[in-house]
Amino acid sequence: MEYDYLIVGAGLFGAVFANEMKKRGKRCLVIEKRGHIAGNIYTEKINGINVHKYGAHIFHTSDRKIWDYVNELATFNNFVNSPIAIYKDELYNMPFNMNTFSKMWGIKTPAEAENIIREQIADLNITEPKNLEEQALSLVGKDIYEKLVKGYTEKQWGRDCKELPAFIIKRLPVRFTYDNNYFNDTYQGIPEGGYTQIAEKLLDGTQVLLNTEFNEFRAKSGHSFKKILYTGMIDEFFDYSEGALEYRTLSFETKLIEGEPNYQGNAVVNYTQREIPYTRIIEHKHFEFGRQPDTVITKEYPKEWSRGDEPYYPVNDDKNAQLYQKYLQLAKSEKNVLFGGRLGQYKYYDMDKVIAAALDMVEEEQEPR
Repeated sequence: MEYDYLIVGAGLFGAVFANEMKKRGKRCLVIEKRGHIAGNIYTEKINGINVHKYGAHIFHTSDRKIWDYVNELATFNNFVNSPIAIYKDELYNMPFNMNTFSKMWGIKTPAEAENIIREQIADLNITEPKNLEEQALSLVGKDIYEKLVKGYTEKQWGRDCKELPAFIIKRLPVRFTYDNNYFNDTYQGIPEGGYTQIAEKLLDGTQVLLNTEFNEFRAKSGHSFKKILYTGMIDEFFDYSEGALEYRTLSFETKLIEGEPNYQGNAVVNYTQREIPYTRIIEHKHFEFGRQPDTVITKEYPKEWSRGDEPYYPVNDDKNAQLYQKYLQLAKSEKNVLFGGRLGQYKYYDMDKVIAAALDMVEEEQEPR
């Protein structure tokens, strides 16, 4: 069988690309190493609750074209991401806003909050931040950093904040309004019925092989392909010839709690103490305003990535940036291979940016050479 494209990975990037190429009359075959489509946005129904199997995914964008695109694939509700942070026995609203500052300092006005933060920053006398800790302190002051940034960040990256480069935190969102909406985007919501349906619709009419590893398939397959779109790890494609890129990964502890209609009262609760091993608890039913008699919660544990683990977050420091550039040069020599998505491009992508990047790649493929 001859195909125009072999698409490696049935996640959002690969599914969008496959759908658009099918519309243009191209013949595609999609292979996926997991036992399901949809990649990390995969949702599984448990006791009537759509569970985000690979962490919380809230769709948000300011791009009307992308918002219209996803609304053709699912009906989105009006969920607004307003996480809560718990530090010891204290509870704070996120992102940092007047509700946070009022709870922390017992103040009411933006002027009071700005004055406290400004004084704390001035007392530190940090002129050129040498690491993440100094960068964060110079942005938000000591109280916010100690309670809401330090422990969470160290769990997330597995390193002391003094050992992390300053550029990881270029800015920290601080609002002097009583606004708990985490995102600033124009559009936001959760697809009613979960995310998997989006991938199902995108891949409808395209052949998909699950539980299929790329290297094994390529070695044994008798099919021919004009091009390959590879959405796996770019260093793995080249057999780690330049060395392994670094990632952070996550493990998930998901629990069905029968007879408990409301465990924590919010979809996402962050735990910012370093001593608590998980970074957050997700209660999935709240994404869709569920009223089921039971609930499902997931604790997220960040950890160091090693081969065989699912890579979630690229470690975007200077060392890895230089290594990625070497793989990028190798990729340019592969005339019939495209690299896309967060792993193929070693880049953290929000969902709207994944879709936009896939659509851009489709258009580039249509341009005359």
